[in-house]
Amino acid sequence: MSVTVLVPDENGRRVLSQLAGVRALRFDPGEPLPDGAGDAEVLVPRFLARTAEMIDLMHDLPNLRLVQLLTAGAEDWIGRLPDGVMLSNGRGAHGGSVAEWVLGVLLTIYWDLTDFVDAQRDRRWAHHRTDGLQGKRILVIGAGDLGRTLQQRLEVFDTTVTLVGTVARGHVRGVAELPELLGECDVVVLMVPVTAETVGMVDAKFLARMTDGAVLVNAARGPVVDTEALLAELSSGRLCAALDVTDPEPLPSDHPLWTAPGLLLTPHIGGSSRGNFDRAYAIAAEEITRYVAGERPKNLVLGQY
Repeated sequence: MSVTVLVPDENGRRVLSQLAGVRALRFDPGEPLPDGAGDAEVLVPRFLARTAEMIDLMHDLPNLRLVQLLTAGAEDWIGRLPDGVMLSNGRGAHGGSVAEWVLGVLLTIYWDLTDFVDAQRDRRWAHHRTDGLQGKRILVIGAGDLGRTLQQRLEVFDTTVTLVGTVARGHVRGVAELPELLGECDVVVLMVPVTAETVGMVDAKFLARMTDGAVLVNAARGPVVDTEALLAELSSGRLCAALDVTDPEPLPSDHPLWTAPGLLLTPHIGGSSRGNFDRAYAIAAEEITRYVAGERPKNLVLGQY
């Protein structure tokens, strides 16, 4: 007997069809399910799928036991799956690309690269002293795969990195320690999932504790940051920020974040670099192999960071 897995694209069907004991069927969102889909025990939603659409699809999958995501973010799925259905995310697939995004925006900010691009466009030789990453004290909130991968990348630049998780463990500080930690760093990077505890975590009090001239980097999700509170700090010139995610998202064309001073903004690209699907399906293949063997998937979503 083989386990039927529904996958949303041909690349996924090809990768998962090579697994022993797996029958991979491709489905197209919005189209009738293929023959045999009712036997599916595993559903792989497409990258950044509309969750409501997938939840509706589950009504036609009576044998479903596992939803395997291609993304690390799982907040839209928590509490919405039928009883007995496990949820596993793509942890391990996107840490490298998100870390590169963080490095890219920090180097851009500290080296004033956008100013030099503007000067090049205007044909101005705008020599001036810049800053750099060396010696910077960086607080990374989120001590999972994303946070640990970023720590490895940052330490090559002679920075001091402190990881913060839900609770203190080993070299990881606990989230309860944030009030004292925020005033001791030059950069705060957000790499947490959206949970009841993290929505609005970065509010006016959080931002007020940050050092003058510090940089807030949001590589998590938009709702983690109170947008109005951040706009107030940016408008005052006290803090800078780099956002790959916003609240609301996509950002309306008339939103004040577009013109906020001291802000570098990108349209949720951190996990979308070339090769991201190959990396995501490699993780999915490992998780589905564990399921087929009767083991618990390693990336089950448990709600901590």
